[in-house]
Amino acid sequence: MAITARHTATLALAHALSAAERGLPVFPLSPAKLPALRSPHRGEPEPVLCRGECGRPGHGVHDATTNPTGVRSLFAAAPWATGYGIACGRPPHHLIGIDLDVTPGPAPDSPLGSPPDSPLGSPPNSPPGSPPDSPLGSPPDSPPDSPPDSVAALQQLALQHLFTLPETVVILTPSGGRHIWLTGPPNVVVPNSAGRLAPGIDVRGAGGYLVGPGSVTARGAYRPAPGTADLAPAPCPRALLRLLTPPAPPARGQHHRHRSGAAEEQPARGHGLVRFVRAAHAGQRNTRLFWAACRAYEHGFGETLTEPLVDAALHTGLTEQEARATIASAARLTAGP
Repeated sequence: MAITARHTATLALAHALSAAERGLPVFPLSPAKLPALRSPHRGEPEPVLCRGECGRPGHGVHDATTNPTGVRSLFAAAPWATGYGIACGRPPHHLIGIDLDVTPGPAPDSPLGSPPDSPLGSPPNSPPGSPPDSPLGSPPDSPPDSPPDSVAALQQLALQHLFTLPETVVILTPSGGRHIWLTGPPNVVVPNSAGRLAPGIDVRGAGGYLVGPGSVTARGAYRPAPGTADLAPAPCPRALLRLLTPPAPPARGQHHRHRSGAAEEQPARGHGLVRFVRAAHAGQRNTRLFWAACRAYEHGFGETLTEPLVDAALHTGLTEQEARATIASAARLTAGP
């Protein structure tokens, strides 16, 4: 057992050094995918806002480095590490991670579990822009408690916003998911998000990290998808980058004028969100309602769309109290300072 653990730790260091050599800042992870080194400030009476300025290791993603000596030093301090994290948003690659939760049964030969002839899995002979039966591609006969079909969701976004994912690094996760690696411009900050882009799609940006290939966690190993191991992370398509970097909320005065001056336009703008909620199956109703409400508030017409969203939620089987509570949570989350 000790020999196996030592072997795993040695491999983790080797993979981390290889990643660092390619310009990817790395740091050690535990089998739980968390930073392996505890904070040096634990137990101090006052919270300490330190991102490594103290010079000691144990600051998570802020420890990440491409310096081989630094990498070896971090792993020497955490001999129990079985994997490594890659800091996103850092030069030179300014890595962006698209984390897809994938339902069981993807095609093994395609990194996204989709036919390789199509950008994101549309059948090659289907009409351009033809949507799946469900707004985000969840099969209509899928089990109510199945995870969201994030590949279909990304496909729908690509069709709607006219972008194609380039050939790039794709990492297979032990749970059956996919991490798509893209690079961003140095002057653009991509925030971390969970489900904001679409249900089942998380984004790792500045301040976040991805589990590196070759890492071993409690659930299994991370490995490159076939045919992607030798690729470099490709630039993020501009249309997708715009979706990943939502615009700053308008000033209060501008926001008020927009709401009052475009009141008749807003219901039409939110029609797709309402349809999205109405198509929800049991097990995804609250998730879809929350996501749609967040998008409506982010674009300045959340209050106008509240009643249509409540009606759509009632159609799916939620109670009015549940629907209004979910929409209120979205309003609080997206409220400006």
